[in-house]
Amino acid sequence: MLEFGDLGDERGKLVVLEGEKDIPFAIRRVFYIYGSDPEVVRGRHANRESEFVLVNVAGQSKVRVTDGEREDIVALTRPMQGIYLPRMVWKDMYGFSPDSVLLVLASTHYDPAEYIRNYDTYLQIVRGGAG
Repeated sequence: MLEFGDLGDERGKLVVLEGEKDIPFAIRRVFYIYGSDPEVVRGRHANRESEFVLVNVAGQSKVRVTDGEREDIVALTRPMQGIYLPRMVWKDMYGFSPDSVLLVLASTHYDPAEYIRNYDTYLQIVRGGAG
């Protein structure tokens, strides 16, 4: 988990995220997910090269992360908190509140070839099999 400083004052809230400082990598891509129903599951993949930081800048959501052995579920409920996801972890995002805006910062440009979208294939790779 990452905690970001709130630099706001009487005028309002301000959170600053700087690549290679607050974020543990140079930011190459930014996208956000919004308008997802609570029962929708996003993600459902692992990445061979990309690292991510996820921040719910509005509303809340949950992130299930596994490395093939251990599983964690994190609730993202505050815009000053984020989760760092290293390479080769499986991620599912779900439980979106109606006002959820999930900001995603990525270490790479989009490359569909580095995505692993089948969970059984992912498990085979992380457990030392082919892939």
